[in-house]
Amino acid sequence: MIHGFTGSPASIKPWALSLHEKGLTVFAPLLAGHGTHWSDLNKVHWEDWYQVIENEFLELKKHCDQIFVAGFSVGGALALRLAQIRGSELAGAILLNASIYDERRRFNLVPALSLFLPSIQGGMGDIAKAGAIKHGYERIPLKGLNQVRKLWRTVEHDLYLVDLPLMVAYSLNDHVVHPVCSETIIDNVYSNDIREIVFEKSFHNVALDYDAELLNEESLAFILDVVSGELRRGESMSDSDERELIDAEFESIVSGLSLDESAPTTYLDELDARKFDPEGFTPPNPKLEPADQISRFALLGIVGGSTYILFGALTGIDLLGMGPWPGVLGFIAGVTTYIWRSARPDSDFGDGVEL
Repeated sequence: MIHGFTGSPASIKPWALSLHEKGLTVFAPLLAGHGTHWSDLNKVHWEDWYQVIENEFLELKKHCDQIFVAGFSVGGALALRLAQIRGSELAGAILLNASIYDERRRFNLVPALSLFLPSIQGGMGDIAKAGAIKHGYERIPLKGLNQVRKLWRTVEHDLYLVDLPLMVAYSLNDHVVHPVCSETIIDNVYSNDIREIVFEKSFHNVALDYDAELLNEESLAFILDVVSGELRRGESMSDSDERELIDAEFESIVSGLSLDESAPTTYLDELDARKFDPEGFTPPNPKLEPADQISRFALLGIVGGSTYILFGALTGIDLLGMGPWPGVLGFIAGVTTYIWRSARPDSDFGDGVEL
């Protein structure tokens, strides 16, 4: 179970304890740069947070046959990243007000501001219920926030890699993460079964708010339904593409067939009745293109050269006193010219290509 940016496991403690009390083994690690001083978040990268999650996953794998990942806020983005990389080893994922982007324009200023401004004022958390406990930093480190933006881009781009059962839970009155993030996740993953849970009484941090008990009940029910096989893993993108291709080919085949039994004959009847005459094949008789002047001279060289050689050989008369060579040269010149003239229109010999 993964807490959010600037938070700590305290923000999800009641949620984690409720599942542990039902007999589940629960790990809720502290992400790098959290739980100390806000300035430490300016010294880490989002890959450091993911490394903590993957290490905890590998440790949990030593003790449990089936593993689920649950993430809150930015922890939801990290949970999705684990599902994208190790999805085949996970049974399912629970996302609580998961953040994968923020459309507010002020976030575009974060990279520039982080170069000279270490942090900005934060808050105690977005909770409707009075008396909420402190569970994170009161300031927002800007370099750390820029790492969140980089994590968002990676996770959103690879949503299609997620195909395991999902529980996507979000608050309608969340003032930190807009519900459109959850809608984007639902619309872009390849999961076959997605359970959507909506909270109407709570703000961002549901685990400490009015709908905490509902969150606990729905999370346990989701896990048990996956374990029982009621909820299943979706097909991968490659499997989906292959299935769509097969369906398209099948539709193209059957589209030409008629199932109208009222027709007097069927397509097979027409094939049987058709008479095939092997002698009835009519070969094509294409018309030759008219020869141009160069082609006529080439043909004259071939015919004239051959005639000159043949005449000298039969009569022994040397008309030009040069033996058969005039005929040979005329024949060769005619053949060469005719081949070049015939091939050039199709092949464009000698035309260069610019790269």
